[in-house]
Amino acid sequence: GNEGLGGATTFMDSRDPDRDWGPSNFNVAHRIAAHLSYELPLGRGKTFFRDAAGVVNAILGGWQVNTIVSAQTGFPFTPLVGFNQSASGDTRNPDRVNLNPSFSGAIITGNPNRWFNPAAFLLPAPGTYGSAGRDIIDAPGLLGVDGSLFKTFHFGERATLQFRAEFFNALNHTNFGWPVISTFTSAGAVSPSAGLITSTLTTARQIQLGLKLGW
Repeated sequence: GNEGLGGATTFMDSRDPDRDWGPSNFNVAHRIAAHLSYELPLGRGKTFFRDAAGVVNAILGGWQVNTIVSAQTGFPFTPLVGFNQSASGDTRNPDRVNLNPSFSGAIITGNPNRWFNPAAFLLPAPGTYGSAGRDIIDAPGLLGVDGSLFKTFHFGERATLQFRAEFFNALNHTNFGWPVISTFTSAGAVSPSAGLITSTLTTARQIQLGLKLGW
């Protein structure tokens, strides 16, 4: 297919651009990003163990928890026929499928083995363009939660040593990539790979430990 990040990159019918009226390739309907930082109320002068001193205060005091959360809905796309059924001669194969008027239920299955239900679509008649609009369904969304735990030790008046434990994709959440959008084979059958997701957008959980010296 010819869809890049989020949507088709060419006109389906160059003689009628209005057929491609629809959401932008990069349209993300909803997105949220937040950064939170919290110093734990433990140790000398804090809410808990406020009278701690010496080794006890060194262990309990100076801890800070941080997190960055980002979440968004997926980029839009439209399943494509997979070949030049319209006979337009466009080798990029932008032909979209027909909507199946007999189909009922959810088009998006949420299953990475078949993200959308091909039964919702039909192969257009030879020499015609499909009725499906541009970017009518969404690819998987994205959720990222990174976290860190800091502990600061003080030496004298100026020197500090900070222990840092950092967690990337702390929830170990799988963020799936885009599905295969070519829906039919050249023989007119549903492609066995239609809707299949073969990639992820983020890595698995990663943990990083470090020390930071300041003076």
